[in-house]
Amino acid sequence: MHNAPPPLNALRAFEAAARHLSLTKAALELNVTPGALSHQIRGLEDHLGLKLFDRGVRSIALTAAGKALHPGLQAGFLHIRDALSSLNRLSDARVLVISTSPGLTSKWLAPRLYRFSIAFPEIDVRVSSSINNANFTTDGVDAAIRNLAVDAAPDETLEVEKLIDLSLAPVCSPALVEKRGPLTSPDMLKGLPLIHDESLSARAAIPTWADWFAAAGVSDADVSRGLRFNSSDHALDATVEGAGVLLAFDALAYDDLRTGRLVAPFDLTLPSGRCYSFVCPKRRRDSANVRAFRAWLKEEAAAIDWSKRAIGAADLRPAAGSPATRHRQR
Repeated sequence: MHNAPPPLNALRAFEAAARHLSLTKAALELNVTPGALSHQIRGLEDHLGLKLFDRGVRSIALTAAGKALHPGLQAGFLHIRDALSSLNRLSDARVLVISTSPGLTSKWLAPRLYRFSIAFPEIDVRVSSSINNANFTTDGVDAAIRNLAVDAAPDETLEVEKLIDLSLAPVCSPALVEKRGPLTSPDMLKGLPLIHDESLSARAAIPTWADWFAAAGVSDADVSRGLRFNSSDHALDATVEGAGVLLAFDALAYDDLRTGRLVAPFDLTLPSGRCYSFVCPKRRRDSANVRAFRAWLKEEAAAIDWSKRAIGAADLRPAAGSPATRHRQR
């Protein structure tokens, strides 16, 4: 083994590959080709005189030497990033970067953020919307609001606090009901266009129209038809325009229901097993900006009045006590 330290780029290549256990993902993160990344790692192995990865046809695995090296390098690069971030924050301590999904940003967070700006004019909020979870280590994000499984295993590096439980309920525009007539039974939805929000279906087991119809006692609905969206806000926008009936996340539909742009014709809701949660790295939880945003989020979530979810739809819902009526308990 050489006494001189190995090249920093080779160490970065190894750390990224060990973290992802994928040369392709590591190369994408570092903006190099997989071939160049592999060359750097082999150079590091030659320098150290140790084999760091066992290479399969389509996979890599850490050797004993790789497992011994990786934790220290990972911690070292994290300290470097934190040091650089602290310099950035000294130069612009006003900035708070928040990561959320596009649907939550559009339908819940953005309409409320002005209240945070009024309460904390010294903080400049920058919202980064993506369907993928932000990487707190590499993306410069201070905190996030994430759609998580209620029973998700804890991450020891993250501070997580549940904000809003998520359920699913049918919603539609008042104009659609006026055109088609009052919806007095779940069975009537079989004759209406269905809209599907598939924004999370690839990553989680979310209840679908088939589950809702089964819970409502409707056995022969054709749930294969209808518009499909991979973005919740697009699905809701189409529903507001009268394109059909959407099985929507209640928190995302809340403002449209509250203002009458949408109505909830039935009180039958399905728990999704998901929740919106505040998330930040534990090393950032004591930041004044993060603390302020977290407290404000909790107040906004607590202010949601679920009794308003069917405003404007009282004459469209089944009579109290009908088999299709099942009230949410909150």
